Amino acid sequence: MGRTKTQVSCNVNACYVSRTQLVPPLGRRSVTEKTTAEVIQVPNMLKLKVGGRGGIDMAAIAKAEAALKSLSGNFGQWLNDEIVKLEAARQAVKTEGLNAQTVETLYLRAHDLKGLGATYDFPLITRLAASLCKLIDDPDTRLKAPMFLVDAHIDAIKACVRDDIKVDTHPVGKALSTELEARVAEYLGAAG
Repeated sequence: MGRTKTQVSCNVNACYVSRTQLVPPLGRRSVTEKTTAEVIQVPNMLKLKVGGRGGIDMAAIAKAEAALKSLSGNFGQWLNDEIVKLEAARQAVKTEGLNAQTVETLYLRAHDLKGLGATYDFPLITRLAASLCKLIDDPDTRLKAPMFLVDAHIDAIKACVRDDIKVDTHPVGKALSTELEARVAEYLGAAG
């Protein structure tokens, strides 16, 4: 029979396959080429997963925002519950010592507050908890984290809730977040 040469090229939307077959003619000495092409459409899975068939459903977003607003009366209690868990993790460190288990629990409590602070209308708590997470993020070095700096973060978070300091544009909120982040950067810079 003859030889076949195949070329494939793809982009984000489709793959193009071109096949050229070299066919020797019957009774003649020259070779002829026969080319066929095929287009393979690649489905856009990301678009399907994020609802790309009609854009963003604004009604669903409005419904979710309304549901969140109806729950906002509980935010204060939920935030206090998270802070109680953070304080319990700190007390475990003080009674059992800074070990892999206690510092992991402390990290998880801080990480939860990092995610929930802004949701509970306290973006400053998100920022302070993020700074604490940064301090104890690396499992290889977290056991060496200075406890006075951990305590300062937890005390700052508790003070923000107690005094209703929600944002870092508040003078006390700005001073707390700026100073704690600077101390964490200084410590990590010296440790790293």
